[in-house]
Parts: sequence; structure tokens; C-alpha cells
Amino acid sequence: MTTEKWPDGDSGFQIEEDDAFEWRDYGVEDYATLVVFWVLALDVFVQFFSRYVLGNSIAWTEEIARYLLVMVGFMGGAMTVRKGSQIAVEFFYRYMPLWMARTASTLVDLVNIAFFAAMVWLTFNLSSLTTALMASVDIPKSYLYYIVMLGFVLMLVRAVQLAIRHWHSGSSELLDSP
Repeated sequence: MTTEKWPDGDSGFQIEEDDAFEWRDYGVEDYATLVVFWVLALDVFVQFFSRYVLGNSIAWTEEIARYLLVMVGFMGGAMTVRKGSQIAVEFFYRYMPLWMARTASTLVDLVNIAFFAAMVWLTFNLSSLTTALMASVDIPKSYLYYIVMLGFVLMLVRAVQLAIRHWHSGSSELLDSP
């Protein structure tokens, strides 16, 4: 990235120019989440238009928006796992000896994998037990749970990839932070 001073030179602010877009920098979950997000935006616009312009709200838009938002959240979780940007307490890693920090980082990776695997199993069982339909549309609610399960499967795959990368490099984002 390049930086430029403001034209007058008096300001302490710097402008960062974005690098060119490279489609390979993003995972499949990024694009899928973007598509679901825009479908959500369209749904909310239809809801707004029908309620405030036409004066009569379309019933299914609110429920579908709720489920699309759940989808964005769980599919977006895979992006954070891929980048290794989940919330973590980095304070202790700074004061641990390197061997202890690496052991703790590996343990965190294993706990993440175990958690995501358990959530895949749990959401699969919940999906297969759910027979109810959505309130405003005749679509089974189990489809929503399967999409949540897909989000957990993506998170599990990305967590395994991240753990392998950490193991091979001997480091992680937690150990590399300043």
C-alpha cells in the first residue's frame, strides 16, 4: 500500500490507497455470503417499499429477512475462521515463554476444531428432527438449520486448514501480533 500526505501537508492524516482487487484473495464463503447479503438487502428493500410506499406490508419479507441474516452470520463466521480473526485473549501470549505460547495456540486450534465438529453434529441432528414449516411461507425450517450446519462445516474446514498452517509454520496470528 502506498500513502500520500494531504495536499496542504499540514495534516497528520495519511490516505491509504487500496490495492487492486484480486479475486483469489477471497474464499468461496466470501462470495456466497456476499450473494446472501445482497438478497437480504433486496428483501429489506421490498419490505420497506411495500410497507411505506404501497401502504401494505408483504408478510413473508420480515421472516425471510430474519433467516437471511442468520445465514449471513453463520456463513460469515467461516470468513473469520479462515483469516484467524476470531476474538482471542492475546495478552497472555505476550508474557508466556515461546514453547508455552505455541502449546496454548495448538490447544486453542484443537478446541476450535472440536467445537465446530460438535456443532456440525448437533445442527445435523436438530435439522433432521425439525418438521415445522416457516410461519409465512411453506418452507421447512429444517432448511435453515441445514444452512447453519453448512456454516459450521465451512468453519470446521477452515479451522482444520488454519491449524495445519499454524502447525507447519510454527506460529499463529496470536503469536505474531505486536
